[in-house]
Amino acid sequence: MFLQFFTELRQAKVPVSLKEYLMLMEGLDKMVIERSVEDFYYLSRAALVKDEKNIDRFDQVFGHVFKGLEKVDGVGTADIPAEWLEKISEKFLTEEEKAQIEAMGGFDKLMEALAERMKEQKERHEGGNKMIGTGGTSPFGANGYHPEGIRIGQDKGRHGKAIKVWDKREYKNLDDSVELGTRNIKVALRRLRKWVRDGATEELDMSGTIRGTAEKGYLDIHMRPERRNKVSVLIFFDVGGSMDAHIKICEELFSAARSEFKNMEFYYFHNCLYETVWKDNRRRHAEKLNTFDVLHKYSSDYKVIFVGDATMSPYEITYPGGSVEHWNEEAGAVWIDRVAQIYEHMVWLNPTAERHWAHTPSVEVMKQLVNDRMYPLTLEGLDKAMRELAR
Repeated sequence: MFLQFFTELRQAKVPVSLKEYLMLMEGLDKMVIERSVEDFYYLSRAALVKDEKNIDRFDQVFGHVFKGLEKVDGVGTADIPAEWLEKISEKFLTEEEKAQIEAMGGFDKLMEALAERMKEQKERHEGGNKMIGTGGTSPFGANGYHPEGIRIGQDKGRHGKAIKVWDKREYKNLDDSVELGTRNIKVALRRLRKWVRDGATEELDMSGTIRGTAEKGYLDIHMRPERRNKVSVLIFFDVGGSMDAHIKICEELFSAARSEFKNMEFYYFHNCLYETVWKDNRRRHAEKLNTFDVLHKYSSDYKVIFVGDATMSPYEITYPGGSVEHWNEEAGAVWIDRVAQIYEHMVWLNPTAERHWAHTPSVEVMKQLVNDRMYPLTLEGLDKAMRELAR
């Protein structure tokens, strides 16, 4: 059974190594958890899942291998891991309760009775002491009481004595195709951070102090600069128009970036980059900044990120005067190319779902201008974008 679990995780593209699997087996052998489904679920997830984007696939495999069903009305004669039923009575049941279970014929009879009553029952049952239902004293069901039973369809235990947690688990989808929240954005952005020791000597160098003391025979204290994030980031945000639908995700991205990158600068533009940008949207017409000045202000080692849906008329990108707001002397494509010539590391993050890109000509045009370095604002897309910038 456990080998099947390992094999199916690999087949589901969950990157599980043999070392992690053996570590899980060692934990079970040393009894680090109680023999319950929930305890084993959390132990195996902690041991085998290295990235939260794989939790959803892990849950599906776990449910298939160890639950054997997805809903109550399809229970039939699904297998229950026998090793999880052993020794439970020794820890959680009183002598009187053990006697009641033995009176039924033991755990094997209990499981046979469950399968039999599943066949008999065709509708929901409330109360009582035999059928599978709620609020009764049958050993099968939810929100009732029996000294040792099987919990079905109940969010959580009430007495903590069910020998099998047979609930339909529902987990938030954390697969890498979903849109991001601030926390997930921070996790993805950390791939870009580059920690180096910089500045004045402000912290104790423990290894240097130990080495120097051992060599000289007396206390030789060494100090070193603190580790600081040396990545510099320049972000251009598209605002207004079709981007209004993406305000929330852009705010989350902005918040996460400000938290992760101490050396970050940002500017706003509309639809496409032209000769001016701005810092305050409320004063965008009164306090514009020359794009040439911005590009010459920040050195070429900055990582540049454009954030926008690139949804506009293709003329706004390819022709002088194409802007819907003003007469631009040079085409937007010229300005995008200038950025690409100055900054080697540049990506475009698009909050629109990637499956829609091909239906918008301007998206394809912009994608070509940034040398196919356009990524969707999803966990997977942001992860790929950070890897591209970190090259």
